[in-house]
Amino acid sequence: MQYEAPTTVDQAVALLKHSGNASRILAGGTDLLVQLRSGVIEPELIVDIKKIAEVRSILKEDGKFRVGAAVTGAELGEHGDLKAAWPGVVEAAELIGSTQIQGRASLGGNLCNASPAADAVPALVAAGAVCMIAGPNGRRELPVEAICTGPGQTSLSPGEFVVSFLFPIPKPRSGDAYLRFIPRTEMDIAVVGVGIHLSLDAENACLGARVAVGAVAPTVLLVPESAAALVGAMVDDAAIEKMIAAVRDSCDPIDDKRG
Repeated sequence: MQYEAPTTVDQAVALLKHSGNASRILAGGTDLLVQLRSGVIEPELIVDIKKIAEVRSILKEDGKFRVGAAVTGAELGEHGDLKAAWPGVVEAAELIGSTQIQGRASLGGNLCNASPAADAVPALVAAGAVCMIAGPNGRRELPVEAICTGPGQTSLSPGEFVVSFLFPIPKPRSGDAYLRFIPRTEMDIAVVGVGIHLSLDAENACLGARVAVGAVAPTVLLVPESAAALVGAMVDDAAIEKMIAAVRDSCDPIDDKRG
């Protein structure tokens, strides 16, 4: 097995292009190293992207936040501006593993591992985050909800990888949150996780909503019907019940030991 640590996005793309599906990206490694040690995967090439400045930075520019794909949960929690703008996203990322794992686990890895129960993904989808993807044909943008296509599967083409996440600056009177249910108090995989982002007008009627739910289908689901139940209405018990019903109707969970 070959190991490479490029220092630019172009170098990483060139390495991935020539190795095709026989390569794996190393960002934090909290999933990849476990898979390697257990023999689940046996790639010919490991491309460590942590030396690429663009994937390790958090910037506020051009009316948006740009968060590198290899930024860790711990680093997200230490960034005051991002935490103030998108507390739900940061909270979700901070739920990934223990304190030690937080220092390694990356936002991009949590997405591209493509677990239906990934904590960060519902919050990313609810926030309307967009992935900046680099590959042999240049760069392209894709909404987070379009990345995962099934458990362990993504829509990324051979040679492509996620460089960063783009977040809009939230509008006034808006906010996001993430909540999950787990059998234990911590260090467990979500039975269900929900991310939500709402915008309200001066009368507290809902102007916009995005609701995403994880661990209840092969991929994290964006549920437009639940958003439709809120938009134009006061966020009262009746509207919330309609939203819940829409989320419930969208779910198709598996039966397993976590219920």
